[in-house]
Amino acid sequence: MQRHVVRPDPWESLRQHTSARIALGRVGASLPTAEVLRLGLAHAQARDAVHTPLDLAALAAQLQADGLSSLQVRSQAAHRQSYLLRPDLGRRLHVDDAALLSAQPRATELVILVADGLSSEAVRLHAQPLLAQFRACWATDLQSNPVILAAQGRVAIGDEVGSLLGARLVVLLIGERPGLSSPASLGIYITYAPQIGRMDSERNCISNVRPEGLPYDQAAHKLAWLCRAALQGGVTGVGLKDDSPALEHTSPERLHLD
Repeated sequence: MQRHVVRPDPWESLRQHTSARIALGRVGASLPTAEVLRLGLAHAQARDAVHTPLDLAALAAQLQADGLSSLQVRSQAAHRQSYLLRPDLGRRLHVDDAALLSAQPRATELVILVADGLSSEAVRLHAQPLLAQFRACWATDLQSNPVILAAQGRVAIGDEVGSLLGARLVVLLIGERPGLSSPASLGIYITYAPQIGRMDSERNCISNVRPEGLPYDQAAHKLAWLCRAALQGGVTGVGLKDDSPALEHTSPERLHLD
């Protein structure tokens, strides 16, 4: 009688519904070789997502093709090692770029900032298609302000950018910390009245934006709803709940401010 070396797992049928590492099987007291190799690949992909620099010029060209101008800035983290070891440096603009933004025209409403964060791959893959979807449901002054592209940036850098540009609201797109099943996941942070010192409790977050997670159209729909509610209510964070209707029940008309 033929004996199977790998013992099957009764949860095997559930693997088709999730990318989580479940029902891996066993070979004696160990994992099957194939699963060990898959784990090593996922770990390498996560490391690459963290350390690969974002091509800001290529992203700027993508946005320009969509009719959006952009402006490149950098944080106070001089290189990737300092960015990873000193999170505080990634939260503040380089002094030269702070002066550059101070000389820009004031934003009347919304500023969009894209930062590499901890996954440049997430930004490379998802920032442009997400913004294209967002433009389809946001009909205010999005095109009148450049999209700010920040190298070595963390979430709080949006507070300084928004404050210098005089924006009522800043929307930050950033690469999320990679996981072993999602090395390229994009996060969105929305902050009303941005200024240095804002706490995380004063922001709203939309996470796991990617085709395998929260699709672009749903993420853009939630983002437009939250931006509209934030500007009308004058608050983000714990004071603003995401009560956006399901996408299939929304009006196809573009969302305007009242």
